[in-house]
Amino acid sequence: MDCECDCSAYGSGQSNAILFNILSRGESAPNEPSYKRVVQTCHCEKRRKVCLKAPNETCQVASDVLVKTVHFMKSLPAFQQLPPKDQLSLLQNCWAPLFILGLAQDRVRFDVHDSPAPSMLKRILLNSQETTSSDREQPTLAGVQTLKACLKKFWSLDLSPKEYAYLKGTVIFNPDVPGLKASLFIEGLQYEAQHALKEVLLPLHPEDRGRFARILLTASTLKTITPGLITELFFRPVIGQADLLDLLIDMLFTR
Repeated sequence: MDCECDCSAYGSGQSNAILFNILSRGESAPNEPSYKRVVQTCHCEKRRKVCLKAPNETCQVASDVLVKTVHFMKSLPAFQQLPPKDQLSLLQNCWAPLFILGLAQDRVRFDVHDSPAPSMLKRILLNSQETTSSDREQPTLAGVQTLKACLKKFWSLDLSPKEYAYLKGTVIFNPDVPGLKASLFIEGLQYEAQHALKEVLLPLHPEDRGRFARILLTASTLKTITPGLITELFFRPVIGQADLLDLLIDMLFTR
């Protein structure tokens, strides 16, 4: 994992990597300008690797939300009518956005802090041959900030349970997922979900004619948050090296 700062304007002393700083300390020019030696906020600040402050509590809450997410999909008769391969494709495409909607609906709050460095140093110094997380997407401060901003947008909308339910339907039934056998049927289901969402808004918010568009616009931000971030932040401490998608598939197809 390369932690060296990419912001060349601040010089090599900008790196946040502890090991990099230790190894390069002796290479610093004695008369180097002080502004190059002072750690400043740059783009790499948001690339800092982070983890949950309270993993036990937060991971438990996240697991509960994930279980409810899969149960919601299984409870839809229209979803059960789809070919198994289409169900699998939709699950793979929508589980992360649905999970985020679940976090928003349950108003789940969490905090993060910098990932501890010792384990990283240990892997480097010992040249461990075991499988590490270096090939997986690691949660960054920027990614978490994007997730929190998305949640705040949904909280500001103050959606009702019915609004959340129909919005989830529009997310699940995405006809643009590649390889679907019943794409036309799924397109019809998405249209029905959007129509139902629009209909439920009329009695709840009769004066707010722009609410439907704002909800869909906010929902479009769900795709800016990667499944990898969700997996590594909320579930890696629980599932270890297991593949979360495999676990979701087992949950979906277990009767």
